[in-house]
Amino acid sequence: MSGVVRADRAIAAVAQAAAEQGFAVAITVVDTAGVLVAFRRMDGCMVGPVDVSQKKARTAALFGMDSTDFGQVAQPGGAIYSIEHTNGGLISFGGGVTLRDADTLVGAIGVAGATTDADETLARAGAQAY
Repeated sequence: MSGVVRADRAIAAVAQAAAEQGFAVAITVVDTAGVLVAFRRMDGCMVGPVDVSQKKARTAALFGMDSTDFGQVAQPGGAIYSIEHTNGGLISFGGGVTLRDADTLVGAIGVAGATTDADETLARAGAQAY
């Protein structure tokens, strides 16, 4: 199955779960280089989450770890503190989740527009559907 088909399936799963929870979110899927594969901005989603969802996905893809885990090492005192200002801007909180085929990194999904916890849960649902 192609990456675009899988990305569309992940986005559909996130959009359905978000709608059921009363959220309107932005959903981004990128490849391992952080390049856009698929995107959806749900009706009612503010403009700000568009950029945030893309940065969450890029962060997870470029560093091969979920944005929550990235945040642990990017905080003051962390091994890579202040790295968020590189690569066009990175995100160090939840909502960016890696996409893997077996153990191989194939990309990432980013969700923004709900609460941080909900973004994380929705992104994980998308990763599972991928």
